[in-house]
Amino acid sequence: MVDLADVRAAAKRIDGRIRRTPVLAAGPDRWFKLEFTQHAGSFKTRGMMNQILAGEVSAAGLIAASGGNAGLAAAYAARELGHPVEVFVPVTAPAVKVAKLGKLGARVVQEGGEYAEAYAAAIVRAAETGARFCHAYDDPAMVAGNGTLGLELMEQLDFDTVIVAVGGGGLLAGVISAVSRNARIVAVESIGARALHAALEAGEPVDVPVGGVAADSLGARRVGGIAFELARAAKIDSVLVDDAAIVEARRRLWDEYRIVVEHGTASAQAALLSGAYRPAPGERVVVLLCGANTDPADLAT
Repeated sequence: MVDLADVRAAAKRIDGRIRRTPVLAAGPDRWFKLEFTQHAGSFKTRGMMNQILAGEVSAAGLIAASGGNAGLAAAYAARELGHPVEVFVPVTAPAVKVAKLGKLGARVVQEGGEYAEAYAAAIVRAAETGARFCHAYDDPAMVAGNGTLGLELMEQLDFDTVIVAVGGGGLLAGVISAVSRNARIVAVESIGARALHAALEAGEPVDVPVGGVAADSLGARRVGGIAFELARAAKIDSVLVDDAAIVEARRRLWDEYRIVVEHGTASAQAALLSGAYRPAPGERVVVLLCGANTDPADLAT
C-alpha cells in the first residue's frame, strides 16, 4: 500500500524534475488545478519519473504500455534520464499522442484495439528483452509520484473537496494517499469505462468493457489493485458521467476559460456541470484538470 510518507519521499526524489503546476480560480469556491501543463502534458510524468528513479534500469532500457499519456510520460522521463524506451499503444491511440511519442524519442509499437491488449504485448516484450517494465498506474512508486500533485495542491489552496477523473486509478490512488486526511475526494468515471465503479460494486477488481469518447485516457479494463484498496479503505464512491456530459464539459472549458483538455480530463468537470456531483453551499472544490494531449481542432466548431 502507498501512504503519505511514500508521497513525501517521492516529492524529494523528483524535486526539480517536474513542474509545479498552477491553480486557476474558476468562480466562487471553485478552482482548477492545471496539471495538464505538466511536462509531457499530464500528471503521469510525476509518477513515471518517480517509478524510474526508484529502481534500477539495465542497458535494455524501459518498456511501457499506454493509451497515450503514460507512454508520453515514460518517453519524456526516459529522455531526461538517458534511457532508451519502447512504448506499446493500441491502434486506437489518438494520432496526436502517437506523433508526440516519436518526437520524444520513443520507439512506438501499436498493438491491439485497447490498452489491455497493448499491455499484454508489452509484458511479453519486456520478458524477451530484459527491459524494465513501467506500469501505467498500478505500481507503488507510480502512485506515490502522482500523489505529489496532492501535496502541492495543499500548499496552494485551502479546499474541502477535490474531483478526480479515474481510469486505471493511479491518480486517484495518489491523491488519496496525499490528501484524504484533509479533504473529500470524488472519483469520476465515464459510463463507458467504469472499472472502479464495477470493482466497488463487486468487492474486487473485475474486467469491464471499454468504450466512449474518453476511452483513450480512461480506458483501463480493470482498475488497479492499489487504487481499489485505497478507495475502499477511504470509502470513496465513483460517480458516473456520460459521453454527452464529457463533450459538453470539454467544450465549455474551452469556451469559458480557453482551456484545452482531452475528454478523459473533462470528465472531472462534467461531474459538476451535469450534477453527478453537487457540492454543498460554500463547499470549496478543486477540479483536477490532469491531461491535455488532444487534438483541439474539433473545439473550433
